[in-house]
Amino acid sequence: MKLHNYFRSSASFRVRIALALKGLSYDYVSVHLARGEQFKDDFAQINGDALVPVLEVDGLRLTQSLAIIEYLEDTHPEPALLPPDPAGRARVRALAQSIACEIHPLNNLRVLKYLSNSLQLDEDQKNTWYRHWVRLGLEAFEKQLNQSPAGKFCHGNSPGLADCTLVPQIFNGKRFNVDFSGLDKTMAVFSACMELPAFQQAQPNACPDFEA
Repeated sequence: MKLHNYFRSSASFRVRIALALKGLSYDYVSVHLARGEQFKDDFAQINGDALVPVLEVDGLRLTQSLAIIEYLEDTHPEPALLPPDPAGRARVRALAQSIACEIHPLNNLRVLKYLSNSLQLDEDQKNTWYRHWVRLGLEAFEKQLNQSPAGKFCHGNSPGLADCTLVPQIFNGKRFNVDFSGLDKTMAVFSACMELPAFQQAQPNACPDFEA
């Protein structure tokens, strides 16, 4: 396996966690988004969307983090990242998509650059935008968690797809000083995840292209 990713990319982080949870090794290929390497011709031949992550495996080039993780779940089903029952699987996918589809798209690098460069927002205004949408989304996520089965993680007592999306979002939120007060269940799940070696191995400062 070959994973094209960027240490600070939340979407890449999700896939790194899933690979670590499943104990799968891969070659790490850095695509430095802040330097615009995703727009170079060689990467455009790999992914015309100019996005990471991309997983090259079995002659395939897979894109979109949740689709990649679902592929890994199908091809390497143990340990499972989705519950065995349809209702549980739907709940976990909904939690994951609450972050991947509702929170993250409003605050990814492309959006933040547009706010700064095209709309001429200053740093404080841009960060206020970020904190507003992340906080709003996490408040909704907290409510969903409180309606889920009891357990240490997003769904029960083993980490899964939803946890793979939550942890990177909290990491990024910390960078922007998001207010996490009152998000007790969310932050408890985050802490439980970060006790596990898989989440520690996948975090940004463990990546070969990490920059402080």
